Amino acid sequence: MIGKLTAAACLTAIGAHAGELKVDDQKSWVKVDAKSTGHSFSGSLEKFSASVTGDDTSLEPKSALLKWDFADLKTGDVKRDAEMLKWLDHGSKPGGEFRMVKTWKDKAGNTQAQGTLKIHGVSKTIVFPVTAKRDGKRVKIDGSVWLDYQEFSLPVVRAMVVMTVDPKLNVRFHLEGDAS
Repeated sequence: MIGKLTAAACLTAIGAHAGELKVDDQKSWVKVDAKSTGHSFSGSLEKFSASVTGDDTSLEPKSALLKWDFADLKTGDVKRDAEMLKWLDHGSKPGGEFRMVKTWKDKAGNTQAQGTLKIHGVSKTIVFPVTAKRDGKRVKIDGSVWLDYQEFSLPVVRAMVVMTVDPKLNVRFHLEGDAS
């Protein structure tokens, strides 16, 4: 599974003329939504590091890097979390990373972010919409992206012959902090 990866956090920016966002760990989050046979579940990345810079006036992102350890992705089910770490080969590939490489406005005027997401030792380019809003020094960045975990060399999750976790996951994130 992915973590806030994503997708997350890295997405967009802030900043004061090449300023930096001081990410508020208490207000920022990354969540992963999954569906399996008969039910759905979510996971939250309890801890991650995020570094984001951008232009203070336009909120145009310049750089973003998000890193995490999959041991910090919690679904509320201890057994499922332990099985997830085995599935991810956590011992040899413990973490994930998202590095933003560029942003642009699409034809509708929405900001799109592009970057490299690395999970399970596999790097893939992803693109997703992001929004950045400012209230005084406070900046809030939000986004979401759909991922297929099979694209990261991870097998389809099956249990008890009939239960399958859909390979398509929705990763949502909210980064909040003060621009400096």
